[in-house]
Amino acid sequence: MDILRTLTRRAALAVSAAAALLVAAMVASASPAHASEAAPRAAVPVSATHPPHTAHLAHASHHAHLAALSHDRARPRVPRADRHGRSAAPASPRLTALRIVGGGSRFLCFSAIVERESGWDPTAVNPSSGAYGLVQALPGSKMASAGGDWRTDPATQIRWGLSYMNGRYGSPCGAWAFWRTHHWY
Repeated sequence: MDILRTLTRRAALAVSAAAALLVAAMVASASPAHASEAAPRAAVPVSATHPPHTAHLAHASHHAHLAALSHDRARPRVPRADRHGRSAAPASPRLTALRIVGGGSRFLCFSAIVERESGWDPTAVNPSSGAYGLVQALPGSKMASAGGDWRTDPATQIRWGLSYMNGRYGSPCGAWAFWRTHHWY
């Protein structure tokens, strides 16, 4: 029974560290840091809470956390919204997708497709087919059903893409399973 508890604890630590790395990567991509803003590398001791085989995950997670904190202190504060309630600084498409799609496997599957289809560029155009946007809608004008700003607003494209994936494949993970086999969805 003790072995089962130990394995469960180690698996939870590994998952926790992986999630911290994912969030840190999304934060870093939302506001790219300059080389001069990088956090110093500090050693993370291996202890009973971080067994040797997960030490590298804890170490990387710790550095990602320090980098995010260092970057937050280094950049000037920007107002969150103007007097009309609009966002003063648009969020990155990845963070917008995380908010709309939700976390966990749904986001990971959605993200895998968007990364391969458009590289997270909301104005990406496929030169041979004319597919457009983050989710490469064909034709792009299909996304107008989610909003008139479909050409420029990642949130509109994400909402449309999520609706498409749910309607056609049941979920983003269903779409990702199809994509892995056919390299389109």
